Amino acid sequence: MSDRFFAFTGGPGAGKTTLLRHLAGLGHAVAPESARAVIRAQGGRPPPSRFCELILERDVATYRAARGLTFFDRGVVDAWATFRAYRLAPSPAAEAAVRTLRYQPRVFIAPPWKAIYVQDAERDQTWAEAVATYEACAEAYAAHGYELVQLPQADVESRARFVLASAA
Repeated sequence: MSDRFFAFTGGPGAGKTTLLRHLAGLGHAVAPESARAVIRAQGGRPPPSRFCELILERDVATYRAARGLTFFDRGVVDAWATFRAYRLAPSPAAEAAVRTLRYQPRVFIAPPWKAIYVQDAERDQTWAEAVATYEACAEAYAAHGYELVQLPQADVESRARFVLASAA
């Protein structure tokens, strides 16, 4: 486990990526979210089992490449949860990853925030699906022994101060 690796999770459209971009702007190492990268690279969302495997591959590679204090826009537990969301059994690689590639025990979770939620070409989930994803992520991290720390629904600067104070 790396006590210097902080994971961020939650449903889509809750401000995680905006917050992580802000932290990157402050000079912190940030690992990007994999799902959007996969959708872009594949020219759309691939079939569920392939989508899950590609996300997992990226998340594992990102974890292994990270050094020092790093904030992750999702992680291997989210990849594991994606298998489950598609009603697929997590692959042996996903099971191994959640056991061996550990983040700091306190994980930041962004609650659903309807006021900022928007769909786009890559975020095609409905509001109800976004809420269900939040719940699935919360369950997945809790099931793997993480403590969830809810991000405040506040401006990005306030959220960043909250994260940096909590990560200190």
